[in-house]
Amino acid sequence: MNYNPLFTFVVILAIFITLQSCEKDNETKISSYNSSESHKNGENCMSCHTSGSSGEGWFIVAGTIYNENLSSTYPNATVKLFSDTLVVDLVATIEVDNLGNFYTTQNIDFENGLYVSVVGANTNNKMLGKITSGQCNSCHGVTTDRIWTK
Repeated sequence: MNYNPLFTFVVILAIFITLQSCEKDNETKISSYNSSESHKNGENCMSCHTSGSSGEGWFIVAGTIYNENLSSTYPNATVKLFSDTLVVDLVATIEVDNLGNFYTTQNIDFENGLYVSVVGANTNNKMLGKITSGQCNSCHGVTTDRIWTK
């Protein structure tokens, strides 16, 4: 059998292209009121929803909102991110879905830290300190209380 370098090159190129097409691209995923597409309440969403992982979309901010008793999720709240403590300079608004989860692949700059407000029907709860990461469930429900509103 004769060695054909062109054939070998084409086979190697085809394998390379096939392997590259298996890498997931970042999909746009943003939670919305009344949607019920989310899952795994209370878990760190970014354990799956990051580049190279199995989740659809690479989340920048994600977490779960609970009721004031911290016993069940709170649907259709709103998460707001501000660049200042006076909650004047709004950076992003993220709708909480019907299952109590919120997430976005929208590019949000955390370089200088952001302040968080969670708005329910009757309360507007604010975090006192700045956040520099959108992995809300990596702390809340693990080392600090769950995020809640009413």
